[in-house]
Amino acid sequence: MTQLSTWPAKLTATTAPAATVLIRLYVGLVFLCEGILKFVRPDSLGTGRFAKAGIPVPGFFGPLDGVFEIVCGVLILAGLLTRLAALPMIVDMLGALLITKLPILWAGARLFKGESGWWDFAHEARTDLAQLCGSLFLLLAGAGAWSVDARLSRAATIPAPAAGTAAR
Repeated sequence: MTQLSTWPAKLTATTAPAATVLIRLYVGLVFLCEGILKFVRPDSLGTGRFAKAGIPVPGFFGPLDGVFEIVCGVLILAGLLTRLAALPMIVDMLGALLITKLPILWAGARLFKGESGWWDFAHEARTDLAQLCGSLFLLLAGAGAWSVDARLSRAATIPAPAAGTAAR
């Protein structure tokens, strides 16, 4: 039995091509930058935005979201525990879409006064949808060949020497 049967090995396993680094670069950088901006511009992008959107306890959830975006963005960029890092970002993007963008469809969005209908929704939700799709892709495909996950996965699949044999 190989070590790939353990859950950490399954978490880092990836058969995605090296070009997956482009998805990781885009998704990771956007999350990292947006997370930092929640602290650099708290009134417009952090706690203040969470309060304006009607999210409860914005002083807690704004910074918490920023920390998650920074940490997960860095993990995604490095390709380390990529599938695990993608999970909270999927939840993050679903929350952003449901709470702040979906109400645009019926002109009820607190953050987007005067915007309503499909085209305004599509315009305002474009980055969130791209981040959601990129995160879903990374969850399903893994980090790709050029990642820390790939290195860990390769190391986990190297068979250990049989008992009683000397390493050469």
